[in-house]
Formats: sequence, C-alpha cells, structure tokens
Amino acid sequence: MGVADRIKELEDELRKTQYNKATEHHFGVVKARIAKLREKLEQESSKKGGGGGFSVRKSGDATVILVGFPSVGKSTLLNKLTGANSKVGQFAFTTLDVVPGVLHFNHATIQVLDVPGILQGASRGKGRGKEVLGTVQSADLVVVLVDALHPECHDVIRNELHDFGVRLNQRPPDVKITKKGRGGISISSTVPLTKMREETIVSVLREFRINNADVLFRDDVTVDQFIDAIKRNRKYCAAVSVVSKIDLLNEEQQEYVREIVNPDLEISAETGLNINALKRLIYDRLQFIRVYLKERNKPADLEEPMIVQRGATIGTICDKIHRSFRDKFKLARMWGSSKFAGQIIRKLDKPLEDGDILEIHLR
Repeated sequence: MGVADRIKELEDELRKTQYNKATEHHFGVVKARIAKLREKLEQESSKKGGGGGFSVRKSGDATVILVGFPSVGKSTLLNKLTGANSKVGQFAFTTLDVVPGVLHFNHATIQVLDVPGILQGASRGKGRGKEVLGTVQSADLVVVLVDALHPECHDVIRNELHDFGVRLNQRPPDVKITKKGRGGISISSTVPLTKMREETIVSVLREFRINNADVLFRDDVTVDQFIDAIKRNRKYCAAVSVVSKIDLLNEEQQEYVREIVNPDLEISAETGLNINALKRLIYDRLQFIRVYLKERNKPADLEEPMIVQRGATIGTICDKIHRSFRDKFKLARMWGSSKFAGQIIRKLDKPLEDGDILEIHLR
C-alpha cells in the first residue's frame, strides 16, 4: 500500500468514527499519523521536483492572491481591481501562469496575483495544484473566490488550503516544545486544557518521535493545532470569502448561497457591483497603518504616508526606506503613540501605530 492510499484509509477511518470523549484519544493519534504520512508524501514529491510555487517577485506594501476554481472570474476581477490585462475566457484554465496586477487604494500599493484555478485534490498535486497553493506562501491575504452557481466549492477550496498547510484567519498556537536528552515528557500550562487529555498529548508527540521534551501551553488548543505547533511549517494568512457572479441569481438563490458560504462580500466583476467595497475590504483586512516621516527642523509630510501593516516597527520603516538604514540607525524621534511628543527612541523593535510621525537619525 502506497503512502497516499494509507492516508486515504486513515481519513476514511476518521469519517466513519463518531467523535466523542471515548474516541477523542484515538482521533488524536490517527490525525498525527496522517500528518506524518503527509510529510513523507511531501518529501517524496520534493525529490521528484514538485511542490514549489510559481516564481513571483513580491512588490508593493502587501501581496494578495486570488484563489478559486477554474472559470470563477478571477481574471475579470483582477482586471477590474487593478487595470491589468489578464486573459479572460469562457472556458476552464484560461490563466496558465501567474498574472500580477497593482491595486492603488488609500495611499497603499497592493500586489494582486491571479493564478490558475485549482481543483479538488490540488493539495496532492492535481492540476498544478501544488504550484498554485505554494504561491500562497508569499501572500499576506487570500481572496477565496467562489462562483455563485457553485457555492459548494467554498469548503473544497478551504480544505485544499488547509491540507497544504495554510491556516486562514488563524494565529499560531502558543505552544512551546523544548526537546531534551532525557526525562520523558513534561507538560505544563498557563490555561486550563479542555480540548486534549495528557495521554493524547504524549501519544501525539511520540508519533513524531519526540520522547523527551518540556511542553508549555499558553493556549487551550485542539489536536490539530497541537500538531501544527509540532510541525512549525504552517502558513498563517488573513483571508476573505467572496462570491462572484451574484448578479446571475435571484433573491431566493442568493439567500441559499449565503447560507452555504457565509461570504464577506458578494460581487459581480462583469457589472462592477461591489468592486470598490472589495477594495476597501482588502485594505482593511491587510491591517494597514499610516506612518509619516519628517526631516529634522521641518514639518512632517502629512500628504504621503508610508503604508505598513499593523505590527510594524521602526526597523520595518528603516528597511522600507533603504536596506542600509537599519545598520546606520542611531535613534528616532517619535510623535503619536509615544509617551510624549518628540520622544527619543533608540530601539528598532519599537512597535508603531496608525498616524505615528517619525524623524529618523542615522550615524
């Protein structure tokens, strides 16, 4: 039996088994075995030269990727958002490579990528799926685009992304695993653990050949999240779900689609319906903040802010201005979220807030 067949066998086993307290431990162990087998399958694929994403140079303040089934309207949407010239056709797989475009909105420059449509089985390589999903690794936001005529595709797309190691609208679980030479498994936590028993934690670790380690939980995590914490190779990415071609449905059909997909937005790229609203949604979900720069003894330029994502630091700004600024950094004077106006900051890791003003001094 091949690795892929064994994975399917274990997945079928889970589907046939009712989840409850009695089977909780079994579920955890089987999921760990599936994760190990997927890892083996990925290694085999890499040796054959598969699994890499399309080569795309990142540009702008953030990168957004449009992911959906073939003929869902990604190319038309890209053209509407950015003015790009992605080929549009009434047949599947019109887009055969990555087509980039640039969305300018509220002072931000956003790279938008139209990639080939994916199919069920994309995470296992069907239809160049691994190349497409691999491109998501470089994205700051995923737009999951669903055809209004096929709302059932929404869960398929999200499942394919999940199976490829992409976690949408999640944050990494706060679990620290420190391997050691002896002493077995030591488990401690700062929160009550309600989703896994200790025996499950130990068994999952042993499936990954971790027999001696100190494990600290700062989150009450599920088995799936615990496996993610062990593997440490997941992509955590913001996402929005968008239904396209909504203009083709009547009100009753639209309500049905909303129940299936629960979209963030419904659009029609052909008619332009909600395109501006989608631009705003993309901007907001990227969590941009505006930082203004000023020269010594001169007022700040409040007309052209520097756009960065929330969590950015003074070091981020230095890197964005020029690669030499970080090495030459001496101090910064700061207005806005600082303790007082013009506060001197000497640390590059000082976090910034929207509307902050910086005066950077170099050695």
